Amino acid sequence: MLILPDYPWDALAPYQERAGRHPDGVVNLSIGTPVDPTPALIRDALAAAADAPGYPTTHGTAALRRAIADWYARRRNTTGLDPAHVMPTVGSKELVAWLPLLLGLGAGDVVVRPLVAYPTYDIGAQLAGAESVAADDLDGLDPAVRGRVKLIWVNSPGNPTGIVRGVDELASLVAQARSLGAVVASDECYAELGWGDWDGVGIPGILDDRVSGSDHTGLLSVYSLSKQSNLAGYRAAFVAGAPELMPHLVNSRKHAGMIVPHPVQEAMRVALGDDRHVAEQKDRYRARRELLVPALEAFGLRIEHSEAGLYLWATAGEDTWTTIGRLADLGIVAGPGTFYGEAGHGFVRIALTATDERIAVAADRLKVAAHATGRRAN
Repeated sequence: MLILPDYPWDALAPYQERAGRHPDGVVNLSIGTPVDPTPALIRDALAAAADAPGYPTTHGTAALRRAIADWYARRRNTTGLDPAHVMPTVGSKELVAWLPLLLGLGAGDVVVRPLVAYPTYDIGAQLAGAESVAADDLDGLDPAVRGRVKLIWVNSPGNPTGIVRGVDELASLVAQARSLGAVVASDECYAELGWGDWDGVGIPGILDDRVSGSDHTGLLSVYSLSKQSNLAGYRAAFVAGAPELMPHLVNSRKHAGMIVPHPVQEAMRVALGDDRHVAEQKDRYRARRELLVPALEAFGLRIEHSEAGLYLWATAGEDTWTTIGRLADLGIVAGPGTFYGEAGHGFVRIALTATDERIAVAADRLKVAAHATGRRAN
């Protein structure tokens, strides 16, 4: 029997209880689950497709795959993506977890994931019986390990750090992977949520023409509509690229019955054709971010990276759990950086996914606490 590690979020329970004792209620900023309404046009599309008595197609409808290819051309600087090389997935997490197995990886093979990373990359390697190695640069790997690399995960914009990998960095990674005969899978679900220098600028992905050279061989882009369209409850995502691998992925998923329901496929198709709701949702997150950043800094936290995405990656220069405890005493629950690998020690992840009212409450509590300890808010 395969024994997986305990689910890390269970360790946060005592701090959630501690925060819940705050007289004015808890503000949970630990998990990035959307709280804003699913846009009406998407709900309408779901309802209109609800009469779906037959089995849906694993590969996705032709209309959906065309919408995804058009979205890559319009939003991701990816031209020439063949709709045949696109497939919807049941959210992106399941693909992250099962991709090493679907690619046939096993004992002796190495999966590389970022130094600070979403835990499911490691779980995927474990499910396949492969070895997971944390590295942001393949040049630093031991030659014996480097020669066994079969899959490289890149996450840009990153969770939890919000770091963005530029065109040159991604292109270099692609060249390295191709020299090893390894697949690059790029988890890109925060790409519409750039801040600072990336606000209003297209964040590059692995299929970007400037990165791939318009050759998608060995390159898989993984994307989810959970963040940009508030569709976490729909499990609406897709994978694109790697023309030599996609037929195998589609076939394997047919055998396993991993199929996105037809009404959800129609909702995805409509969502991908509408940029307005994405911009409106980004503005909501922008307003919440602008409240939280100065409040956290006043409380003594330093924000690192966080150039894109739904999180603020912050440190007070102390043990992670000390910071988690101090925030819990204010009724605020944050995500421990230790959940994301050894390099996350000392950090916490603050999510922007709470209501405007709860974000404002958190900001006020942080500023009051800063004033009480002799700090001054900006």
